[in-house]
Amino acid sequence: MTTLARRDIPTPLGPLTLVADDDAMLGAYFADHRRRPALDALGEPAAHPVLDASEAAFAAYFAGEAADVPVVDVAAGTPFQREVWTALRAIPAGETWTYAQVAAAIGRPTATRAVAAAIGRNPLTIAVPCHRVVGADGSLTGYAGGIERKKWLIGHESVTMPARGA
Repeated sequence: MTTLARRDIPTPLGPLTLVADDDAMLGAYFADHRRRPALDALGEPAAHPVLDASEAAFAAYFAGEAADVPVVDVAAGTPFQREVWTALRAIPAGETWTYAQVAAAIGRPTATRAVAAAIGRNPLTIAVPCHRVVGADGSLTGYAGGIERKKWLIGHESVTMPARGA
């Protein structure tokens, strides 16, 4: 049986709760995150290789030293959700795509609403960069961590991350 563990880490956007098993990070949630599972019963070990590595990766990201937070694999989900979440990881830091661009990237150009629903269920905020997806008109639309955080993350990446090809 796999044992889940959690760790709350400080970020410029408020505490972020990381969830992992012995093999991979499975979740990253802000306290007021929509669709945040109940996490209070999870243990908080002092040392945990996956949580230690994940915390270091988030620290590097927020310090502007890394463009992305690496994850071993996309989280558990339906095959369609995993396909969408994998596509999100292809969006370069400092860039945004529309929901339609994500749908086209997975070869399903008419599945924009289904793509949006899958993005809304992303359990690995920031690590699977759903904040890089915007509305068709470029507007900041839905983000489970809140629109203000989405705005901050896009701004952070556009200022601190090197331009593509630089």
